[in-house]
Amino acid sequence: MSSKVLQRWNPENASFWQQSGHSIANRNLWISIPCLFLAFAVWMVWSMVVVKLPDVGFNYTKNQLFWLTALPALSGATLRIFYSFLVPIFGGRRWTAISTASLLLPAIGIGYAVQDPNTPYPTMMLLALLCGLGGGNFSSSMSNINFFFPKAQKGYALGMNAGLGNLGVSAMQFIVPVVMTMALFGAIGGESQTLVKDGVSTPIWLQNAGFVWVPFIALSAIAAWFGMNDIADAKASFSEQAVIFQRKHNWIMCWLYLGTFGSFIGFAAGFPLLIKGQFPDVDPAKFAFLGPLVGAITRSVGGSIADKLGGAKVTFWVFLLMVLSVFAVINFMPTKGADGVLMGGNFIGFFVAFLCLFALTGVGNASTFKMIPVIFLTHHERLAQVNKNISREKVMQDSNKEAAAVLGFTSAIGAYGGFFIPKSYGTAIAMTGSPIAALYVFIVFYVLCLAVTWWFYSRKNAPMPC
Repeated sequence: MSSKVLQRWNPENASFWQQSGHSIANRNLWISIPCLFLAFAVWMVWSMVVVKLPDVGFNYTKNQLFWLTALPALSGATLRIFYSFLVPIFGGRRWTAISTASLLLPAIGIGYAVQDPNTPYPTMMLLALLCGLGGGNFSSSMSNINFFFPKAQKGYALGMNAGLGNLGVSAMQFIVPVVMTMALFGAIGGESQTLVKDGVSTPIWLQNAGFVWVPFIALSAIAAWFGMNDIADAKASFSEQAVIFQRKHNWIMCWLYLGTFGSFIGFAAGFPLLIKGQFPDVDPAKFAFLGPLVGAITRSVGGSIADKLGGAKVTFWVFLLMVLSVFAVINFMPTKGADGVLMGGNFIGFFVAFLCLFALTGVGNASTFKMIPVIFLTHHERLAQVNKNISREKVMQDSNKEAAAVLGFTSAIGAYGGFFIPKSYGTAIAMTGSPIAALYVFIVFYVLCLAVTWWFYSRKNAPMPC
């Protein structure tokens, strides 16, 4: 058996954890984080590329641009469904290395496609769908890291992996506009395009939006292959994991995670175009990256907060404050007059309210993921109380396998928010001339999430306190 396969892994054993488990788990975590960081960067890169396409000669409609923004989320969410179950089948080390290396396909493809304004739109759609490979990586990454840490530190570990991984969105939205302004790879990277805006022509290397990630993807895939571990006890077939589809709380947590992570990734995907459409005088490249940055940072700390206060309690307050924040966003948005001209609006107020939303989604992402391992450990402990033949070791193995599968599957369902939110903006604008109608729909959804959290998890005598 390969030395990369851990034959004995029991993080709940304090002696084992202190002697060797802690250092091994952290090594795997700190290799996983940059891999996930790059996955998020590639997944959301179209959110910045589409803003520049019309300025370099691509003759696409607004609806076509919104589709390019939304398609990576659609494919990423769908791939997550399958990725959710692959770590116990292939092993965390192998799958992390392979899935990270797969990001080279869209990164290189975008680099070549954007250099020619005559690139067929279906080709651009295919590349947008391939960016979903980055989105799929999240569910397998979280599933893998869940196996390495004890219950008391799962909130921290999952929060760090997801939070610092989510920074890839913000870093991409900050880095891409910078690298577009320079011949980063010289003649190897291709000729510049001419960006024409307000009658002024400037050179731009739009291909760097894809090429800049290539060396880092290659290095991270190599680090994962040689530096991470597979866990022998984490092996499970698809049929063994498919039991989660019979668990009521799997579906409830899918709903709640759609409200937290779905909001984060959807807001991140649509933020640049929303700013550009509602505040035409504001350059979205200067501000859009700050939203995902705030959300990623708060997710990193949100896991620790949930470890101390309880995941359900934190999630309840997150949804309540998200409702208030959306009302604030609506209050600061401009409205269209009878002549179709935007009137009023306050960008500073709008931007601050949206930063609050991003911060809350980050905390909620961590708190919901803290809830899942606790829910399934409690479920199997209750089964063991009824059936005394079930050992403690069996409880831990089964709860970890189910929690890992649920973490991956809920992340798949939640990722559909990255598709629905930008498309909701587009649909609302097409029907009413403003995205405000979509925001009211979000409020109704968050109120429902608030009620579900309270009823099942956070109220006194809740059926599954966590």
